[in-house]
Amino acid sequence: QGLEQLNCLPSEIGCAFRLVLRGEGLAMQVMQQDIPDALLPYKEKLTPRFFEVRSKVLDFVNNVVNPALPTWKTQHQELLKTVDHPTKCPEPPVLKDLRKEAKARGIMNLFLPEVSQLSVLEYSPIAEILGMNGAANLAMNCSAPDTGNMEVIERFGTPEQKRQWLEPLLNGEIRSAFAMTEPGVASSDATNISTRIDRDGDDYVINGHKWWISGAIRPECKVFVLLGKTNFSGPLHQQQTMILVPRDAPGVNIIRPLAVFGEEHDHAEIIFDNVRVPKGNLILGEGRGFEIAQGRLGPGRIHHCMRSIGQAELALAAMVDRAHRRKAFGRVLAEKDGIRTAIAEARIEITKCRQLCYLAAVMADEYGFKAAQTYVAMIKVAAPRSALKIIDDAIQVHGAHGVSQDCGLPGMWTNMRTLRVADGPDTVHMMTIAKNEIAKGGSKIGRRVSGTNSNVERYGKFSHVDGGALYIKGSPQSKL
Repeated sequence: QGLEQLNCLPSEIGCAFRLVLRGEGLAMQVMQQDIPDALLPYKEKLTPRFFEVRSKVLDFVNNVVNPALPTWKTQHQELLKTVDHPTKCPEPPVLKDLRKEAKARGIMNLFLPEVSQLSVLEYSPIAEILGMNGAANLAMNCSAPDTGNMEVIERFGTPEQKRQWLEPLLNGEIRSAFAMTEPGVASSDATNISTRIDRDGDDYVINGHKWWISGAIRPECKVFVLLGKTNFSGPLHQQQTMILVPRDAPGVNIIRPLAVFGEEHDHAEIIFDNVRVPKGNLILGEGRGFEIAQGRLGPGRIHHCMRSIGQAELALAAMVDRAHRRKAFGRVLAEKDGIRTAIAEARIEITKCRQLCYLAAVMADEYGFKAAQTYVAMIKVAAPRSALKIIDDAIQVHGAHGVSQDCGLPGMWTNMRTLRVADGPDTVHMMTIAKNEIAKGGSKIGRRVSGTNSNVERYGKFSHVDGGALYIKGSPQSKL
């Protein structure tokens, strides 16, 4: 009842509610108590703590969060009547109860290894579960951008910064935003960031223009982790600085919510006009922002990707369900070769991406995120791209219904397409992968497979090109 009103909910929560109504919450292997097949190659790396935490999470999702979703929907719809724009809608009171229960069960803030006592690999399948249930993700306080911000303050913050901001963030009492992207420069290259952070006595004065600052409009957001520059000269990667900026500081002007494919979301465009904050708000020190940012993005990208895989599982479940319930040209869709091909391709892509994500996680656990950089870049491209294709195929199977407000797929598609730009667009990650591959240089086996035309050297008609470097063996500049 009331399915037509689910468009009032955030898309990932609405989709979870639909699954509960259809009795599908336990249908997928990732939601079963038994270890999923995909984790079997890594079984020796899984500790008793992992099995304990995963069991608690599954019980919480199935027996606490899912039964609360109808109440969540009702409260959300009532709260919408109290604001002039949906992005300003407060969190429903039931979320506070769910957080309290999650805390009592010891499963809040599992993204932090210091709290969860889990490796990156062990948290990955839990992140997939949370990607399938946005309400649980919020209740367990594992939502971006707060996760990355809490990691920054936990790792690099002063005791006072932790007391003032980290403690209420960990308790779910406030939310936060990460202020990096700027409209006037290509912000996927962090060295371009141009917001000024100028020292003035015991304060810093901030002047800049940011946009796509996710979560900044919601009333629960109380602080920004802002990336700017304290120095516009010197070493390129030592100019950036991170600083904490209270959302209510004078000079912080949220000028509009930004629309994603025409629908306004909680992504803010913000002017920082002579915003003054005390020097104690500086994180780690001047010129350390780029270093902090790289440490912040590594874990978050893996978490994003595993949540993407959870979304892909939901889309596949929707595709299979629709195929069983719809008939065209005399047969149910599940009997048609084209539909079966789409379903098979989806399962293959999900399985490949999940394994690549686990590989990136293991590399991070064993050697650190710097060594895992290429694998993290691979999965940041592969997982959202595959999930987007699966969601798109699911929309095709649903026909017109698949783009309507009665279906959870449109919101999932919008979020997933956005993720292919968030935390760096695909092209930037492709550059990282290619750069590391090209740095390996040529090889004898590569040359053997590539082959050469011996007549080029024999007749010497190209010896004048690049000094013979590419064609003449033995020449001073030869690359052969």
